[in-house]
Amino acid sequence: MKTITADLCIQELCTYEAWEEIPDKLYARPYSFFLDSGGRFPGSRYAFLGSDPFLVFKCTGRDITIEQNGHGRQLRQDPFACLKSLMAGYRVTATSPMPPFIGGAAGYFGYDLARVIETLPETARDDIAMPDCCLGMYSTVIIVDHHERRVWVASSGLPEETPSRQRAKALHDTARIASLLAGDSTARCCYSEQELRGCSALADHFDRQSYCRAVSAAKHYIAEGDIYQVNLSQRFSAPAAIAPFALFKRLRTISPAPFGAFFNGGDHHLVCSSPERFLRISGHMVETRPIKGTRPRGTTEPEDRRLRDELLASAKDRAELIMIVDLERNDLGRVCRFGSVHPAELVSLETHPVVHHLVSTIRGELAEGRDHVDCLRACFPGGSITGAPKIRAMEIIEELEPCRRKVYTGALGYLGFNGESDLNIIIRSILHVNGCYYFHVGGGIVADSEPDLEYEETLHKARGMMEALGMGPGIT
Repeated sequence: MKTITADLCIQELCTYEAWEEIPDKLYARPYSFFLDSGGRFPGSRYAFLGSDPFLVFKCTGRDITIEQNGHGRQLRQDPFACLKSLMAGYRVTATSPMPPFIGGAAGYFGYDLARVIETLPETARDDIAMPDCCLGMYSTVIIVDHHERRVWVASSGLPEETPSRQRAKALHDTARIASLLAGDSTARCCYSEQELRGCSALADHFDRQSYCRAVSAAKHYIAEGDIYQVNLSQRFSAPAAIAPFALFKRLRTISPAPFGAFFNGGDHHLVCSSPERFLRISGHMVETRPIKGTRPRGTTEPEDRRLRDELLASAKDRAELIMIVDLERNDLGRVCRFGSVHPAELVSLETHPVVHHLVSTIRGELAEGRDHVDCLRACFPGGSITGAPKIRAMEIIEELEPCRRKVYTGALGYLGFNGESDLNIIIRSILHVNGCYYFHVGGGIVADSEPDLEYEETLHKARGMMEALGMGPGIT
């Protein structure tokens, strides 16, 4: 397949003060996305928005659908290999330094896509009908630079093949975006107190007693030497009384995160407030930042400091994180240059609006002939949300969790046509499908885990999502 190369057309779109009106005017458009760093976290400089992709890639297992120019074609093959071929077909260049995402694929890779990488049992209920992966390929992206306080629109004119046609399309697309944002029409995205009250019926699919039994079963596997740790989650659901984008706006207010996102998949929506980076790839340089260890925020400064110090001093949480560092180093070692993989930051504390976390940073350099899709496949799903060893941990997850995870603990973000990619881990996220909201919360189980405390930790992590849905953590 030949590679179509395009130069970038970029221009200022609006004042920085007006940028928060943009998501309200885009979210209802086909396959709209909003990758929202919020600009309030270290390194969270940019937000990216887009809609109306020139190509849509979906798959369920090895069954692939590619939609382009109003037509769809069906394939059956390894979706990573197919995506690698598609991504190789497009390249965007710029003559001056640019933000990292200026066009490419954006969307999600659900946890269950791991089934095309590894052979896993099929015992958990597969009760939500949706793709394992949904990506749009975008030639036009809106860029919000929180540091420079500027808003840009960038367009390459892809998939046109000649420079003249690319430029004409780029100018047309940027004018269309400017016209859309200048218009008065804004789709409904607000919420009412009545809507929030309608979300009060929260159902758990794994009550306290059964979750504690599952933790005990996981500890038995650890004692038998099958695994060192496993991430065990539970799922909640609630009727979708509030609109998905209104829920996203509410969640980003209650629980802002450095890897927040909204994705409109047409018949499903993903609302994300993730604190965790999965993969950041810039050219050949790769970084992953696993999270392990959680404490709730305190209601007073002394209590908050006590909880923070308790987490930093916890031998259990530190050991759990180090185990995942070893797993991630092994995963990156499959695709990185020998000797290049190293922990740049072994254990550090991160504080978020509702919790404290321990995190590590592992870096490496891709080997010759390896690209971003190869790296994604080698590391997917992230080890921090499976356990170690990874394959056996995933087998135990399938046995102990009653429902398939679907998007939860997969990855969401972008793969750029310019050799820049950034993907989060889909946690602290809410899925909207078939008139219902679903969200999972979980934690790492190790030999000295206490079942009741592990259950309580899941409720700490659920607090922001429960509040966004208009309810308190009243689960017992």
